[in-house]
Amino acid sequence: MKELTRKKMKSDEKLFDAIVGALAVLIVVVVLYPLLFIVSASFSDPALVLNGEVILLPKQITLEAYKNVFHNNQIWNGYGNTIVYTLIGTAINLIMTTLAAYPLSRPDLPGRGGIMFFVTLTMFFSGGLIPSYLLVKNLGMVNTMWALVIPGAIATYNLIVMRTYFQSNIPWEIQEAAHIDGCSNWKLLTHVILPLSKPILAVMVLFYAVGHWNSYFNALIYIRNKDLYPLQLVLREVLMVSQADAVDSNVGLESKVLLAESIKYVVIIISSLPVLLMYPFVQKHFVKGVMIGSLKG
Repeated sequence: MKELTRKKMKSDEKLFDAIVGALAVLIVVVVLYPLLFIVSASFSDPALVLNGEVILLPKQITLEAYKNVFHNNQIWNGYGNTIVYTLIGTAINLIMTTLAAYPLSRPDLPGRGGIMFFVTLTMFFSGGLIPSYLLVKNLGMVNTMWALVIPGAIATYNLIVMRTYFQSNIPWEIQEAAHIDGCSNWKLLTHVILPLSKPILAVMVLFYAVGHWNSYFNALIYIRNKDLYPLQLVLREVLMVSQADAVDSNVGLESKVLLAESIKYVVIIISSLPVLLMYPFVQKHFVKGVMIGSLKG
C-alpha cells in the first residue's frame, strides 16, 4: 500500500513538474517573442513587415532606418542628456531615500508612525499637475535639469521598501551594540547598515535609473530648450516628425510611410537597450532585495 502511495506521489510530482515547465516555456515565449519581433522588424524591409511576412527572423535586411535615426544629432545629444539625468537623478534618489528610510526604520524614533502615515498618504493624493508646475516655476527650475530630478527625489513606494528592508534584515541588536561601542548614527549608517544592504541598494538603483531613463512626461512639461531634451523626448519628436512627413508630403509618400514604420521599431530598441544591458549586473541583488524588502514587515 505504501509502495503504491509512493508511486502515485512520484507520478503526481512528475505531472506537476511537467505543467510548471510547460507554463514556464509559455511565459518565456510570450515575453520573448515581442522583443525578437521588434529586433527583426527593425532590420527587415518595412513593406514585408506591414504585409505580415516577418514573423520571427528578419527578411531582406536593411539598415536605412538605423542610418536615418543615428544621423540625427539630436539623438546623440538626447543620449548624453539622459545619461547625465539618470546618473545625477539616481544618486540624489538613493541618498535622499536612504536618509529618510534609515531613521524611519528605527524603533526609537519618536512619532515615526505618524510620519509614515503622512508619507504613505502622498501615494494616494498629490497637489496635481498645475500646482506642481507652479511650484517648480517659482523655485526657478523650469527649463533646467533640476526640474527632472528634484521633484521626484523620493518615491514613496521605494522609501517603504527600503525602510522595511532595514527593519527586517538589520538586527536591532547589532545597532545597539554599535552605539554601545561609541558609534554615531552617521557611522552606523555608513559602516554597518549600508554594507549589509547591497540587495536593496541594487533594487533602488534599478528602480530609479529605469524611471529616469524612461521618463519623458516631466521633460515635456518643464523643458522648452531642445538642447536639454532627454532621449525619450527626442525619440518622440523624431517619430512624430517622420510620421508627419509621411502624411504631409506627396513626394515619395510610400517610401516615407515605410521608413516611418521602421523608425518605430528602431526607436524602441534604442530606448530599451541600455536598460536591458544593465539588468544582468544587478539581477542577483535585485531578486533578493525585492522579495525581502516588499514581503516582510
